[in-house]
Amino acid sequence: MAFIDEAKFFVKAGDGGNGCISFRREKFVPKGGPDGGDGGNGGDLIIEATSRLSSLIDFRYKSHFKAERGGQGRGKDMHGRNGKDFVLQVPRGSLIKDAESGALIADMVEDGARIVVARGGRGGRGNVHFASGRNRAPRIAQDGEPGQEFWLKIELKLIADVGLVGLPNAGKSTLLSVLSAANPKIASYPFTTLEPQLGVLHLPDDYTADKRPSCIIADIPGLIEGAHHGVGLGHTFLRHVERTTVLLHVIDCSQEDDQPMADYQVLENELRSYNPELLERSRMVVLTKTDLVADPERVETIVGDFVRIGLKAIAVSGVEKTGLVELKQAIADALTDARAIPNDEDGQGEE
Repeated sequence: MAFIDEAKFFVKAGDGGNGCISFRREKFVPKGGPDGGDGGNGGDLIIEATSRLSSLIDFRYKSHFKAERGGQGRGKDMHGRNGKDFVLQVPRGSLIKDAESGALIADMVEDGARIVVARGGRGGRGNVHFASGRNRAPRIAQDGEPGQEFWLKIELKLIADVGLVGLPNAGKSTLLSVLSAANPKIASYPFTTLEPQLGVLHLPDDYTADKRPSCIIADIPGLIEGAHHGVGLGHTFLRHVERTTVLLHVIDCSQEDDQPMADYQVLENELRSYNPELLERSRMVVLTKTDLVADPERVETIVGDFVRIGLKAIAVSGVEKTGLVELKQAIADALTDARAIPNDEDGQGEE
Protein backbone atom coordinates (compact mmCIF):
# COMPACT_ATOMS: atom_id res chain seq x y z
CA MET A 1 0.00 0.00 0.00
CA ALA A 2 1.37 3.39 -0.98
CA PHE A 3 2.30 5.95 1.64
CA ILE A 4 0.46 9.21 0.96
CA ASP A 5 1.56 12.27 2.95
CA GLU A 6 -0.07 15.13 1.02
CA ALA A 7 -3.54 15.61 -0.44
CA LYS A 8 -6.08 18.21 -1.50
CA PHE A 9 -9.73 17.80 -0.56
CA PHE A 10 -13.06 19.63 -0.55
CA VAL A 11 -15.25 20.08 2.51
CA LYS A 12 -18.79 21.38 2.71
CA ALA A 13 -20.89 21.88 5.80
CA GLY A 14 -24.60 21.15 5.64
CA ASP A 15 -27.03 23.79 4.38
CA GLY A 16 -29.67 25.02 6.75
CA GLY A 17 -33.21 23.76 6.17
CA ASN A 18 -35.85 26.15 4.83
CA GLY A 19 -38.51 27.63 7.07
CA CYS A 20 -42.11 26.56 6.44
CA ILE A 21 -45.16 28.55 5.31
CA SER A 22 -48.16 27.03 7.06
CA PHE A 23 -51.41 28.07 8.79
CA ARG A 24 -53.48 26.44 11.45
CA ARG A 25 -56.35 24.41 10.00
CA GLU A 26 -58.68 23.25 12.73
CA LYS A 27 -62.39 22.55 12.89
CA PHE A 28 -64.35 25.75 13.44
CA VAL A 29 -61.09 27.74 12.92
CA PRO A 30 -60.94 28.09 9.13
CA LYS A 31 -58.43 30.92 9.21
CA GLY A 32 -55.97 30.12 11.98
CA GLY A 33 -52.74 32.00 12.38
CA PRO A 34 -49.34 31.04 10.95
CA ASP A 35 -47.69 27.96 12.39
CA GLY A 36 -44.77 27.28 10.03
CA GLY A 37 -41.77 25.81 11.85
CA ASP A 38 -38.12 26.72 11.45
CA GLY A 39 -35.64 24.75 9.38
CA GLY A 40 -32.91 22.79 11.13
CA ASN A 41 -29.27 23.90 11.22
CA GLY A 42 -26.83 22.23 8.87
CA GLY A 43 -24.18 19.92 10.29
CA ASP A 44 -20.59 21.06 10.81
CA LEU A 45 -17.59 19.54 9.07
CA ILE A 46 -15.14 18.50 11.80
CA ILE A 47 -11.58 17.19 11.44
CA GLU A 48 -10.33 14.86 14.18
CA ALA A 49 -6.81 13.54 14.73
CA THR A 50 -6.40 9.84 15.47
CA SER A 51 -3.41 7.61 16.15
CA ARG A 52 -5.18 4.74 14.34
CA LEU A 53 -4.17 6.20 10.96
CA SER A 54 -0.62 6.62 9.71
CA SER A 55 -1.12 7.63 6.07
CA LEU A 56 -3.43 9.76 3.93
CA ILE A 57 -4.18 6.84 1.62
CA ASP A 58 -7.95 7.30 2.06
CA PHE A 59 -7.75 10.68 0.32
CA ARG A 60 -6.63 8.91 -2.86
CA TYR A 61 -10.08 7.36 -3.19
CA LYS A 62 -12.26 10.15 -1.83
CA SER A 63 -11.66 13.90 -1.86
CA HIS A 64 -15.13 15.39 -1.25
CA PHE A 65 -16.66 15.37 2.23
CA LYS A 66 -20.05 16.81 3.11
CA ALA A 67 -22.05 17.16 6.30
CA GLU A 68 -25.81 16.61 6.42
CA ARG A 69 -28.19 19.46 5.65
CA GLY A 70 -30.83 20.58 8.11
CA GLY A 71 -34.38 19.32 7.79
CA GLN A 72 -37.19 21.51 6.43
CA GLY A 73 -39.59 23.22 8.86
CA ARG A 74 -43.15 21.89 8.90
CA GLY A 75 -46.60 23.00 9.96
CA LYS A 76 -47.88 22.99 13.54
CA ASP A 77 -44.68 24.78 14.60
CA MET A 78 -42.59 21.68 13.92
CA HIS A 79 -38.95 22.53 13.47
CA GLY A 80 -36.71 20.64 11.08
CA ARG A 81 -34.08 18.27 12.47
CA ASN A 82 -30.52 19.59 12.73
CA GLY A 83 -28.12 17.99 10.24
CA LYS A 84 -25.55 15.52 11.54
CA ASP A 85 -21.97 16.69 11.82
CA PHE A 86 -19.43 14.94 9.60
CA VAL A 87 -16.24 13.92 11.43
CA LEU A 88 -13.28 13.42 9.10
CA GLN A 89 -10.46 11.50 10.78
CA VAL A 90 -6.85 12.23 9.86
CA PRO A 91 -3.53 10.91 11.23
CA ARG A 92 -1.85 12.62 14.15
CA GLY A 93 0.73 15.07 12.85
CA SER A 94 -1.46 16.36 10.01
CA LEU A 95 -1.26 20.02 9.00
CA ILE A 96 -4.53 21.46 7.68
CA LYS A 97 -4.04 24.40 5.32
CA ASP A 98 -6.14 26.59 3.05
CA ALA A 99 -5.61 25.23 -0.45
CA GLU A 100 -5.46 28.66 -2.10
CA SER A 101 -3.48 30.80 0.32
CA GLY A 102 -1.52 28.03 2.04
CA ALA A 103 -2.41 29.56 5.42
CA LEU A 104 -2.18 27.11 8.31
CA ILE A 105 -5.57 26.34 9.83
CA ALA A 106 -4.67 23.65 12.35
CA ASP A 107 -1.79 21.43 13.46
CA MET A 108 -3.37 18.15 14.53
CA VAL A 109 -0.80 16.79 16.97
CA GLU A 110 -2.79 15.41 19.90
CA ASP A 111 -4.79 12.21 19.59
CA GLY A 112 -8.51 13.10 19.61
CA ALA A 113 -7.94 16.80 18.85
CA ARG A 114 -10.83 18.33 16.89
CA ILE A 115 -11.43 21.46 14.86
CA VAL A 116 -14.50 22.71 13.00
CA VAL A 117 -13.26 23.66 9.52
CA ALA A 118 -16.68 24.44 7.98
CA ARG A 119 -19.76 25.53 9.91
CA GLY A 120 -23.22 24.48 8.95
CA GLY A 121 -25.75 27.00 7.70
CA ARG A 122 -28.42 28.31 10.05
CA GLY A 123 -31.94 27.08 9.47
CA GLY A 124 -34.47 29.49 7.98
CA ARG A 125 -37.31 30.89 10.06
CA GLY A 126 -40.89 29.78 9.48
CA ASN A 127 -43.70 32.21 8.70
CA VAL A 128 -44.78 32.34 12.34
CA HIS A 129 -41.90 34.77 12.90
CA PHE A 130 -43.18 37.22 10.31
CA ALA A 131 -46.67 37.78 11.74
CA SER A 132 -47.44 41.34 12.75
CA GLY A 133 -50.37 43.60 13.41
CA ARG A 134 -50.44 44.60 9.78
CA ASN A 135 -49.79 41.15 8.37
CA ARG A 136 -51.49 38.46 10.41
CA ALA A 137 -51.16 35.82 7.68
CA PRO A 138 -47.63 36.17 6.30
CA ARG A 139 -46.91 34.02 3.29
CA ILE A 140 -43.18 34.34 3.57
CA ALA A 141 -40.54 32.19 5.21
CA GLN A 142 -36.80 32.26 5.30
CA ASP A 143 -34.54 29.97 3.29
CA GLY A 144 -31.77 28.19 5.16
CA GLU A 145 -28.27 29.60 4.94
CA PRO A 146 -25.72 27.65 2.90
CA GLY A 147 -23.03 25.80 4.78
CA GLN A 148 -19.43 26.90 4.44
CA GLU A 149 -17.34 25.14 1.83
CA PHE A 150 -13.62 25.17 1.14
CA TRP A 151 -10.82 23.42 -0.70
CA LEU A 152 -8.24 22.40 1.88
CA LYS A 153 -4.79 20.88 1.78
CA ILE A 154 -3.48 18.33 4.23
CA GLU A 155 0.18 17.53 4.84
CA LEU A 156 1.34 14.75 7.11
CA LYS A 157 4.41 15.06 9.30
CA LEU A 158 5.14 11.74 10.94
CA ILE A 159 5.29 11.78 14.72
CA ALA A 160 8.20 9.58 15.75
CA ASP A 161 10.54 9.52 18.74
CA VAL A 162 13.62 8.70 16.67
CA GLY A 163 14.40 9.63 13.08
CA LEU A 164 17.01 7.97 10.87
CA VAL A 165 18.60 10.35 8.37
CA GLY A 166 21.36 9.54 5.94
CA LEU A 167 22.47 9.56 2.34
CA PRO A 168 21.11 6.93 -0.05
CA ASN A 169 22.34 3.40 0.63
CA ALA A 170 23.79 4.33 4.03
CA GLY A 171 22.14 1.31 5.65
CA LYS A 172 19.10 2.96 7.25
CA SER A 173 16.62 0.31 6.11
CA THR A 174 18.82 -2.50 7.40
CA LEU A 175 19.27 -0.66 10.69
CA LEU A 176 15.52 -0.16 11.06
CA SER A 177 14.86 -3.84 10.37
CA VAL A 178 17.24 -5.04 13.07
CA LEU A 179 16.19 -2.45 15.63
CA SER A 180 12.46 -2.99 15.23
CA ALA A 181 9.79 -5.25 13.84
CA ALA A 182 9.57 -3.23 10.62
CA ASN A 183 10.17 -4.96 7.31
CA PRO A 184 11.42 -2.28 4.88
CA LYS A 185 12.65 -3.00 1.40
CA ILE A 186 16.41 -3.57 1.45
CA ALA A 187 18.77 -3.67 -1.53
CA SER A 188 22.30 -2.63 -2.45
CA TYR A 189 21.32 0.28 -4.70
CA PRO A 190 20.47 3.90 -3.85
CA PHE A 191 16.93 5.08 -3.11
CA THR A 192 15.63 1.68 -2.08
CA THR A 193 13.37 3.49 0.39
CA LEU A 194 11.00 5.82 -1.46
CA GLU A 195 8.67 6.55 1.43
CA PRO A 196 9.07 6.88 5.21
CA GLN A 197 9.01 3.62 7.17
CA LEU A 198 7.94 3.27 10.80
CA GLY A 199 8.97 0.65 13.32
CA VAL A 200 8.62 0.00 17.04
CA LEU A 201 11.87 -0.06 18.96
CA HIS A 202 11.75 -1.99 22.25
CA LEU A 203 13.89 -0.16 24.76
CA PRO A 204 16.06 -1.64 27.54
CA ASP A 205 14.25 -2.81 30.67
CA ASP A 206 15.69 -0.02 32.83
CA TYR A 207 14.35 2.73 30.54
CA THR A 208 11.67 4.59 32.51
CA ALA A 209 11.10 7.91 30.74
CA ASP A 210 7.35 8.36 30.33
CA LYS A 211 7.09 4.77 31.66
CA ARG A 212 7.09 3.51 28.06
CA PRO A 213 8.80 0.23 27.12
CA SER A 214 9.09 1.17 23.44
CA CYS A 215 9.30 4.09 21.05
CA ILE A 216 8.56 4.84 17.40
CA ILE A 217 11.49 4.97 15.01
CA ALA A 218 11.21 6.36 11.46
CA ASP A 219 13.42 5.69 8.46
CA ILE A 220 13.40 8.84 6.32
CA PRO A 221 14.19 8.22 2.62
CA GLY A 222 17.79 9.01 1.67
CA LEU A 223 18.71 12.67 1.45
CA ILE A 224 21.01 14.06 -1.21
CA GLU A 225 22.87 17.34 -1.45
CA GLY A 226 20.39 20.09 -2.28
CA ALA A 227 17.48 18.32 -0.57
CA HIS A 228 16.45 21.55 1.21
CA HIS A 229 15.79 23.02 -2.26
CA GLY A 230 13.55 20.08 -3.08
CA VAL A 231 16.18 18.09 -4.97
CA GLY A 232 15.27 14.41 -4.88
CA LEU A 233 11.91 15.20 -3.24
CA GLY A 234 13.89 16.66 -0.35
CA HIS A 235 11.06 18.81 1.02
CA THR A 236 8.78 15.80 1.12
CA PHE A 237 11.33 13.77 3.05
CA LEU A 238 12.65 16.46 5.38
CA ARG A 239 9.17 17.35 6.58
CA HIS A 240 9.02 14.06 8.48
CA VAL A 241 12.05 14.75 10.69
CA GLU A 242 10.55 17.91 12.18
CA ARG A 243 8.57 16.06 14.86
CA THR A 244 11.27 13.64 15.96
CA THR A 245 12.88 13.90 19.40
CA VAL A 246 16.21 12.26 18.54
CA LEU A 247 17.99 12.23 15.19
CA LEU A 248 20.38 9.43 14.21
CA HIS A 249 22.82 10.35 11.45
CA VAL A 250 23.35 7.03 9.69
CA ILE A 251 26.69 6.98 7.86
CA ASP A 252 28.41 4.22 5.89
CA CYS A 253 31.84 3.77 7.52
CA SER A 254 33.07 1.34 4.85
CA GLN A 255 33.88 4.28 2.58
CA GLU A 256 37.45 5.39 2.06
CA ASP A 257 39.39 8.38 3.38
CA ASP A 258 37.34 11.19 4.93
CA GLN A 259 34.09 10.34 3.17
CA PRO A 260 32.16 9.44 6.38
CA MET A 261 32.85 12.92 7.80
CA ALA A 262 31.99 14.49 4.44
CA ASP A 263 28.65 12.63 4.45
CA TYR A 264 27.96 13.96 7.94
CA GLN A 265 28.63 17.52 6.80
CA VAL A 266 26.18 17.10 3.90
CA LEU A 267 23.47 15.90 6.29
CA GLU A 268 24.11 18.73 8.75
CA ASN A 269 24.01 21.33 5.98
CA GLU A 270 20.72 20.01 4.59
CA LEU A 271 19.09 19.99 8.03
CA ARG A 272 20.42 23.48 8.80
CA SER A 273 19.26 24.88 5.46
CA TYR A 274 15.80 23.33 5.76
CA ASN A 275 15.16 24.24 9.41
CA PRO A 276 17.97 25.42 11.73
CA GLU A 277 15.95 24.29 14.75
CA LEU A 278 16.64 20.68 13.76
CA LEU A 279 20.25 21.12 14.87
CA GLU A 280 19.00 21.77 18.39
CA ARG A 281 17.63 18.24 18.62
CA SER A 282 19.51 15.46 20.34
CA ARG A 283 21.72 13.93 17.65
CA MET A 284 24.18 11.07 17.41
CA VAL A 285 26.08 9.30 14.65
CA VAL A 286 25.53 5.65 13.79
CA LEU A 287 28.35 4.18 11.71
CA THR A 288 27.02 1.24 9.69
CA LYS A 289 28.52 -1.59 7.65
CA THR A 290 31.41 -2.27 9.99
CA ASP A 291 31.42 -5.84 8.66
CA LEU A 292 32.80 -4.46 5.38
CA VAL A 293 35.78 -2.78 7.06
CA ALA A 294 38.80 -5.09 7.14
CA ASP A 295 40.79 -3.08 9.70
CA PRO A 296 38.99 -2.60 13.08
CA GLU A 297 41.31 0.31 13.86
CA ARG A 298 39.82 2.14 10.89
CA VAL A 299 36.40 2.05 12.58
CA GLU A 300 37.90 3.28 15.86
CA THR A 301 39.56 6.16 14.03
CA ILE A 302 36.27 7.25 12.46
CA VAL A 303 34.50 7.02 15.82
CA GLY A 304 37.22 9.18 17.34
CA ASP A 305 36.81 11.79 14.59
CA PHE A 306 33.19 12.33 15.59
CA VAL A 307 33.90 12.25 19.32
CA ARG A 308 36.43 15.06 18.84
CA ILE A 309 33.71 17.33 17.43
CA GLY A 310 31.46 16.59 20.40
CA LEU A 311 29.21 13.88 18.95
CA LYS A 312 28.47 10.44 20.30
CA ALA A 313 29.24 7.85 17.62
CA ILE A 314 28.35 4.16 17.72
CA ALA A 315 29.58 1.59 15.22
CA VAL A 316 27.15 -1.17 14.26
CA SER A 317 26.68 -3.94 11.74
CA GLY A 318 23.14 -4.73 10.69
CA VAL A 319 24.32 -7.92 9.01
CA GLU A 320 26.29 -9.28 11.97
CA LYS A 321 23.98 -7.53 14.50
CA THR A 322 26.86 -6.06 16.47
CA GLY A 323 26.71 -2.81 18.44
CA LEU A 324 22.91 -2.90 18.67
CA VAL A 325 22.71 -3.25 22.46
CA GLU A 326 24.91 -0.19 22.93
CA LEU A 327 22.88 1.73 20.34
CA LYS A 328 19.55 0.92 22.01
CA GLN A 329 20.87 2.07 25.36
CA ALA A 330 22.19 5.29 23.80
CA ILE A 331 18.80 5.95 22.21
CA ALA A 332 17.08 5.35 25.56
CA ASP A 333 19.47 7.75 27.31
CA ALA A 334 18.99 10.41 24.61
CA LEU A 335 15.20 10.17 24.88
CA THR A 336 15.40 10.44 28.66
CA ASP A 337 17.60 13.53 28.47
CA ALA A 338 15.55 15.20 25.71
CA ARG A 339 12.25 14.73 27.54
CA ALA A 340 13.69 15.85 30.86
CA ILE A 341 14.66 19.30 29.55
CA PRO A 342 11.11 20.77 29.21
CA ASN A 343 10.10 19.37 32.61
CA ASP A 344 13.13 20.89 34.32
CA GLU A 345 12.36 24.27 32.81
CA ASP A 346 8.82 24.07 34.15
CA GLY A 347 10.10 23.02 37.53
CA GLN A 348 8.03 19.83 37.47
CA GLY A 349 10.52 17.06 36.75
CA GLU A 350 9.65 13.44 36.18
CA GLU A 351 7.06 11.79 38.37
